[in-house]
Amino acid sequence: MNKDFHYFGTYSAAVLAGYGHEEALAIARSAFFVDLCTKPILNSVGAPVEAATTMLAMEMADAGSDALSQQDITRIWASFHFLPGDLYSKRAGCGKKYMQKYHLICKPNGDLLVDTVNQVKGKGLEATGLAMHVLADTWAHQNFAGTPSRVINDTNYYFYEILPDGSERPIRFGSNPAAPDNVEKGTYTNSVHQSSETSIMNLGHGRAGHLPDYSFIRYKYLPAWADYEECIKDNQSDFMQAYCQMIYAMKYLRGETDTFEKETYDTEAIAPYKTKIEHILSKRQTDACEDWKDFGENLTNQSIPDFSSADYQEEYRNAPEDKKDDTPMGRFVIAALAQKSMVTNRIYKSGNLLAGISGDYKKWGTKGIRAYLKLVEAAQKGGQA
Repeated sequence: MNKDFHYFGTYSAAVLAGYGHEEALAIARSAFFVDLCTKPILNSVGAPVEAATTMLAMEMADAGSDALSQQDITRIWASFHFLPGDLYSKRAGCGKKYMQKYHLICKPNGDLLVDTVNQVKGKGLEATGLAMHVLADTWAHQNFAGTPSRVINDTNYYFYEILPDGSERPIRFGSNPAAPDNVEKGTYTNSVHQSSETSIMNLGHGRAGHLPDYSFIRYKYLPAWADYEECIKDNQSDFMQAYCQMIYAMKYLRGETDTFEKETYDTEAIAPYKTKIEHILSKRQTDACEDWKDFGENLTNQSIPDFSSADYQEEYRNAPEDKKDDTPMGRFVIAALAQKSMVTNRIYKSGNLLAGISGDYKKWGTKGIRAYLKLVEAAQKGGQA
């Protein structure tokens, strides 16, 4: 998903879940910052780089194929963008190394999603926003894994868009990152084919380009993990499910319900606006920011300012050392550390080393992923960890 859904869409979902304008803005900023928070940004403000939630293109281009580099990549992408759906799924006739990668395939409504939502309960608006990003991406990024792997994430030339009238047309890919996707011509950009199992080109949905991030598209393709059997992806339906699940999750986080259950969606909250939301999701465009922004502003009669990452960073940079954790970015950092620690720990406990070795920080302090002293400090301050 892109800024349109993660920022403006999340804002409107938060409003429908009962949050006020300023609260919804705080949630939306955090949800979108997940796509911006890199190690260079964290370095520039003196925050722990282990809180990185994404990677710059140049970082990925320089990424190594050694085990430690691959683990670092996996910790970021599996924790925040490709949350594994089932770490214990079964598949006959497959070896251990293959299954470790297979277990990282992203799916909605997994046990890790429940853990993600539950662990931000009572942790503040920034933690809520981060969790909503993770939740939403389980729908957009399903069927791909947040680890470099050709045997899981590769696809072949077979891509067909299913048009609104039911007809089909071939999708054509190029690998020039400077070339914009063209919806009308059906031409898109994807990663370059690489035969190397651990090439960064085989990370996530790179081989499918940005198709998983566009709400309007329905398409069919042949994923490697499914032995190149046809898979149909209906983004309009999936994005609507994600939206309703976010509302349900945020109502739980606000205290309206006692538990967060899988496969539960708040369709009542969107009922008066369903036609409008369906129109936004089905509109054939690569950027729906203006439509989501207009919808959100009509809900609250308030202006939704564009998000400024620079302001987010500056407030953190200028805060006294003992007050940094109380800034929006400071709270985001703590939430990111907690999410990465939790996901890495769950993957490790399943017997899977692709995200590295992890210890439970509640038992072992700073062992495992480094720099988690922040979590210990937060717990001492009032239970953030």
